[in-house]
Amino acid sequence: MTKKQFYRRGWQHTKGRGKESTVPCSFCGKTVPKYKTFPVYRGFSISDPSITKELGRRRVSLSSTKMYACPACARHRKIVKKKR
Repeated sequence: MTKKQFYRRGWQHTKGRGKESTVPCSFCGKTVPKYKTFPVYRGFSISDPSITKELGRRRVSLSSTKMYACPACARHRKIVKKKR
């Protein structure tokens, strides 16, 4: 489990920032500027020690993907908590 972050709007805009890249939210599909999203890492791991001993630590390939969540989905899925 990851540590929950507090949700706060602390984005700094400057004139020299240029065009900001946008990414789709992995949960709802909404296009959101990348600086507003919360990165979420998803993957799997083998927790059974007998299987990892059989395969060896180097033979096990654990895939992890980086996904982006918009602020609404991050609050709904409890990735971040709303600041009180």
